[in-house]
Amino acid sequence: MSIQTHRPLVIVLSSAIALLVMAPHASAQNKVQSIREADQRARNISEHGEDSGNESKAKQADNKPAMYPNATRAQPEIKVSPKMGKQLQAIQQRYEKEDWTGVIAKVDEVAANNTASAYEKAFAFTMAGNASANSDNQARAAEYFTRAIEANGLENDTHYSTMYNLAVIQFGEEKYAEALATMDRFLAETKSDKPEHLAFRAGILANMNRYDEAAAIYTRLIAKNPTDKRILMNAVAALQNGDKFDEANKLLEDAYKRGMLTEARELRALYVGYMNAQRWSDAQKVIEDGAANGILQAGPDLARDYQVLAQTAYNDDKIPLAIEMYKRAAPMAADGEAYLNLAKVLDYAGKKAEAKAAAKQALEKGVKKPEDANRILAH
Repeated sequence: MSIQTHRPLVIVLSSAIALLVMAPHASAQNKVQSIREADQRARNISEHGEDSGNESKAKQADNKPAMYPNATRAQPEIKVSPKMGKQLQAIQQRYEKEDWTGVIAKVDEVAANNTASAYEKAFAFTMAGNASANSDNQARAAEYFTRAIEANGLENDTHYSTMYNLAVIQFGEEKYAEALATMDRFLAETKSDKPEHLAFRAGILANMNRYDEAAAIYTRLIAKNPTDKRILMNAVAALQNGDKFDEANKLLEDAYKRGMLTEARELRALYVGYMNAQRWSDAQKVIEDGAANGILQAGPDLARDYQVLAQTAYNDDKIPLAIEMYKRAAPMAADGEAYLNLAKVLDYAGKKAEAKAAAKQALEKGVKKPEDANRILAH
């Protein structure tokens, strides 16, 4: 008897990687910081006729700790002239009105002014980068963020947030080598050990097919953050892509025992991993528990996986189990092939009436070889 086989396929969780490395919108970090600074500079100019030159006043105003307290870069002296202060205010006003074209036009005026200070230019370039990102011109946003960094006039929080946002845009533009170089500089200068920063670097490496390096970072992060499921799934994906399936299965198995796998794709990563390791009974248990708990929903993917279990049971001469698995697969399958395989196993087991009923359902759903079903019906 010939039964259509369904060999298990290794799951590559590229979607999980993509999820994690989806960094914040390029303007998100700088927008709040930049406007807060502009407000502070405007107040200083209004009260004193010039900026006080004390770059810490904005921080003192909100009593907020530094975002990058371990940064090696020295804080630059920040100077805003009354005349340029008005231009920066004009940029801010256009930004708040979401007049992105107007923002960029004003920024270009500042850039063309030879008397503008490093801070004034850097601040303007940052706002132009935000405006470009908000208008979905990522290439131009990257150019302005690069110019802001090169001007080297911003205080550390905004300077490094701009650098991080540049890496985000480079990643989004699939310029992975550039994104990695930017992130390496960011991490070297900020000394940041925040999980989101390290995980972003790992995601860049994974997209460069440097899976071993990515997996090493994710694994270290999991040790420090054992409940972070996004990092876990990315570690699994990196390990699988690097052909380290046993290590990936071990991570998933541990997470499953701790109740962390609560989505269908997560359970499927585990039970397909079991299938590839030929741990059929473990795979079956995960599938049955997932279906019973409502995590796994009926559909073609689940049908395919049930058929893998059915085929394996048939090969091991576990005919009742093969019949049961095909019965579960057939109603939810996209076509009638599962019903046809069920009919063949039932016919082999001597259950002629049931075999004919399954063959009829196979023809109704459609099969590649209807003659096989008709042969069973003709018995």
